[in-house]
Parts: sequence; structure tokens; C-alpha cells
Amino acid sequence: MAVALSTLVEEADRYLGSAKIADYCPNGLQVEGRPQVMRIVSGVTASQALLDAAVEAEADLVLVHHGYFWKGENPCITGMKQRRLKTLLKHDISLLAYHLPLDLHPDVGNNVQLARQLDITVEGPLDPDNLKIVGLVGSLKEPLTARDFARKVQEVMGREPLLIEGNPMIRRVGWCTGGGQGYIDQAVAAGVDLYLSGEASEQTFHSARENDISFIAAGHHATERYGVQALGDYLAKRFAVEHIFIDCPNPI
Repeated sequence: MAVALSTLVEEADRYLGSAKIADYCPNGLQVEGRPQVMRIVSGVTASQALLDAAVEAEADLVLVHHGYFWKGENPCITGMKQRRLKTLLKHDISLLAYHLPLDLHPDVGNNVQLARQLDITVEGPLDPDNLKIVGLVGSLKEPLTARDFARKVQEVMGREPLLIEGNPMIRRVGWCTGGGQGYIDQAVAAGVDLYLSGEASEQTFHSARENDISFIAAGHHATERYGVQALGDYLAKRFAVEHIFIDCPNPI
């Protein structure tokens, strides 16, 4: 079956509430392709590797978390950006991208989906007084040592995480997928035993050590694989179309 592109985009926008969320890029339809959609290919980032794989898969639409046209970037269509857009336009493929709306969503959001992967019970936002911070806090069913939890993260993510050991026993966890390492101060204030994000900065080490909490950097790409898959599955079920998730591994 096929669904009109406009109908699919309207539903995705509504479901994620994207019009209400201020962001650093346009959310929704970024490149318009053919008017009917039968096959969605999803991935974390609209890289050339993903676009080439989507062409090979005969996709009508590419759905991603990291799209194009970021605030402050050079607007000229040259080099890498030209090649990416040329691929989409040449093959009449649409690009649908959701950044913060996909981090925040209570069902298909990156943070909620990661919690399900790691068996964390969500308790609430990382900072209840600042809902612009998209991280969450939650608890484990059974306490684990920091090293055992890191091993679990490795099993789920398929890659060895960076672990900074602080508090040896982990009961409460704070997390923010992707580049959320800057929220470690909010995690400390929330009283968690461990904070997890995708990336780490130089100062993250000192914040964790001096506040006696453990920290895990599990990979920006790796921690954000699950939201876009869940959104693709939702749209595929909603409109009886095909959805294929293609992982283009990124060690960062």
C-alpha cells in the first residue's frame, strides 16, 4: 500500500508535536520527493552512506534524527551538502527529520527508548524546573555495580562504553542520549548514582570524580538508534507501509 507524503508528514508532525518545540533546525519535511510513500528507510543521520543505502533499498522516504539546515551553518549548497541533496533530488526521495521532538517524545523518544533497552524505570525529567533539558531520571529493578551496569550497556549498544567509576553501587540513573554530557550537573543535583550520555567532554571526568558519581559515555550514534526505529515502526503500522532501519555505524 501507499500513503500520500503529505498525509504521512502531517501525522508525524502531529504525533511528535514538533510545531510546539523550539529547535536548532527545521523539524519535519526537509526535502520533498515523490508524492506517494510505500517504503521508509530510517537511520540516525542523513549521511551519504545512509542515502546510498536508501537508494539501493528503493526507498520513497528517508526518516532520520539528524537532518540538515542547522542553525548557524553555512547555507551554501556546496561540497558534502550538495552531494547529499543531489542524491535525494536525483532519486526523488523525501527527507523527514526530527531532532528535539524525537528526544522528548514520551513513547518513541530516544531517551524513553534507551530506558527500555537498558531496563530502567523512568521516574521523571532530569531537571523538573527546566523542561528544555531533555534528559530523564529513573531506577534499576535491582542494584548493580558500576562495572556490571557498564557491561550491560556494552551488551545492548554493541560497543564498549567509557566508564568513570564513582559511586560503586547503581540504583538511580540519569541519562540523556547524544551530546548530553553537559547535563551532568543536573544529574548530580538529582541525586543519581550514575549519569549516562552519548559523549564526554574533558570536564566530565572531573565533575563525575569530584561529585562521587559514576559516568558512562556510550556513543552519540549508539544511544540514538532507537527513537527513529520506533517512530518508523509507528508510521509503518499507522499507514500499512514498509519500514527498514539501516544502521550506518559511527564510533563517536
